[in-house]
Amino acid sequence: MDQCDVLIVGGGPAGSSLAWALRNSELDMLIMDKQNFPRNKICAGWITPEVIDELQIDIDDYGTRHTLQPIHGFLVGQIKNSMNEVHYDGKPASYGIRRCEFDHYLLKRCHARLRLGESFDNLKVDGQYWIANDDIRTSLIVGAGGHFCPVARSYMAGSKNNGRKVVAQESEFKLAPEQMTECKASPDIPELYFCEDLKGYGWVFRKGEYINIGLGRDDTHNLSGHVAAFCHYLQEQGRIPHQLAEKFNGHAYLLYEQSTRPLVSDRMLLIGDAAGLAYTQSGEGIRPAIESGLLAAKVIKEARGNYCRENLNQYQDLITQRFGKKKRESNTHIKLPAWFKMVLARKLLATRWFTRKIVLNQWFLHTDQAPLADFQVQN
Repeated sequence: MDQCDVLIVGGGPAGSSLAWALRNSELDMLIMDKQNFPRNKICAGWITPEVIDELQIDIDDYGTRHTLQPIHGFLVGQIKNSMNEVHYDGKPASYGIRRCEFDHYLLKRCHARLRLGESFDNLKVDGQYWIANDDIRTSLIVGAGGHFCPVARSYMAGSKNNGRKVVAQESEFKLAPEQMTECKASPDIPELYFCEDLKGYGWVFRKGEYINIGLGRDDTHNLSGHVAAFCHYLQEQGRIPHQLAEKFNGHAYLLYEQSTRPLVSDRMLLIGDAAGLAYTQSGEGIRPAIESGLLAAKVIKEARGNYCRENLNQYQDLITQRFGKKKRESNTHIKLPAWFKMVLARKLLATRWFTRKIVLNQWFLHTDQAPLADFQVQN
């Protein structure tokens, strides 16, 4: 029987950040993931300077070994309408990464024991311990396996419907020399295209020799059709190559303000996309995943081996403090007609002030939120 103090189900940024933050705690941590690393993880893939600070990443060292695309601006607008180009002077506003590289990097440095290529199949109770897969005994189990995390869906969620989900399809591939010549998208300026009905947005992001193209919506109807139409539009505009090398892969996630998943139970908690923490306005999930791992580490250390629900409830409080209280829809809200909202959005997105201050700084980059410096682990 393999014994550990903390079993983390999922080796992505949430799980590896939790293990990294606990690396000097003398806790025996085991990360289980059904995939081997490095693994293909499709994601638009950018990290802000705050993430780099929170995880104490040596950005120069990382950039010598992995894809690291400095971002100095964004092209933002609506599909089939004019676009606004916003530039950031000085240091990069963000950095483009490839998730297959970034996730593997975080996992290698977290100092946890690993059981990769192994699915989480079952969970039993043995007194004050959990028994996972009939051969792992643990005091605490952490669900960090993304939206479809088996811990979240089978043992804590209570229902498969835990809020309105966002669905997305995206593709990332290496550009051939002739494709690089054909593609007008600039490497240091990602492009964001809001859907005409405002139910999602698409993106084009070049990272060195690679390009990532995708579209996400909170409407699950005919997503493939929306993606195909978006790609056709981009090809007509010369933004992407006419021949796309890879197929589009799909994934789903819950937005923070719409998620109803419980985060804490006795000797069990959820982090990252398993907890439904993606930013409500942008759907970006890397920074919330990492921060939830750091916050969970603080609570786990303070619990001192007693992982009852009462001791773990502080994690829920810290998440609320960091990401805000969830806004419940009220009948007193004025319901604006869809056509009015679309006209208003078109006018707002045409202004550089709204694009920079609201869309980019608040919704996507969260420049008003300082890094979680109080939760960094001292070497």
